[in-house]
Amino acid sequence: MIAVVGHRDLDSRTLELVEAELRARLDGLAEGAAALVRVGAGLPLAFGRAVRAAGRKLTVLLPAQGAVPAVLPERDRRAAGELLVLAEHVRLLAFDPADRNACVGADERVVATSRSVLAVWDGSPSDGRDATAHLVAFARARGIHVDVVWPTGCEWRRA
Repeated sequence: MIAVVGHRDLDSRTLELVEAELRARLDGLAEGAAALVRVGAGLPLAFGRAVRAAGRKLTVLLPAQGAVPAVLPERDRRAAGELLVLAEHVRLLAFDPADRNACVGADERVVATSRSVLAVWDGSPSDGRDATAHLVAFARARGIHVDVVWPTGCEWRRA
């Protein structure tokens, strides 16, 4: 399984660059490896599009409260719809999408079940809002291959 982690709130130009680079990286990985992404706007949607464009299978994880999908934050709802259309499989994952720590914990579970991680990351340290550096370190500490993706021209400003 191939997972993606990375900065949220990337602008549309950066997302276009990232999506193209993700597709190129996916084309170069082992044939048949499927991809896994936690539902959301921005990077998760760009990854989902790149996965399907590369001809790979996509599993989308929806947050759940018990056996029922949780209500997504407003900003993620439209992207969730597109990701569900792109998905070959949909799974529920127990976490509260409105709780940052729960989201980081969900991402840790995604990373832990993957063989490879594509990290859309500018190399900056984690802070109280962005956990990308933490997730990269988490993957590497478990011996999971991490491929950093940050194409020339990408920009990310902490909000």
